[in-house]
Amino acid sequence: MKIWIAVASIMLLFSGCAGVGGGTPTKNPLNENTYRRISMDEAIQMMAEEENYIILDVRRANEFASGHIPGAINVPNESIGEKPIPELPDKSQLILVYCRSGNRSKQASAKLAAMGYTNIVEFGGILDWPGAVE
Repeated sequence: MKIWIAVASIMLLFSGCAGVGGGTPTKNPLNENTYRRISMDEAIQMMAEEENYIILDVRRANEFASGHIPGAINVPNESIGEKPIPELPDKSQLILVYCRSGNRSKQASAKLAAMGYTNIVEFGGILDWPGAVE
């Protein structure tokens, strides 16, 4: 019995050691769906190389209106829940998510993954965006 307790303890210890780094899947505590976190530089490279993606700004509408990444659409984090999102009809499309500093984009990415979106990439906040805004 002591051996089984030791084995179970070791398994729990190792299962909690997985870190979250750039470009790695992030477990969503709501279910097993994941999203990827990448650096701003990786996001810029992805935007240059990929096609048919959506840049999703999850800040409030007034923040979006004050300046956003060119081509981005706005769906505020607070409005993302369990209802379908008309602006995001294809759940397998690449969606690059950002906010102001990176907190709301992580929350929104987790919620989108929980809703069944399968190609979510979170890249932080517009505060770190080196390019133009519109």
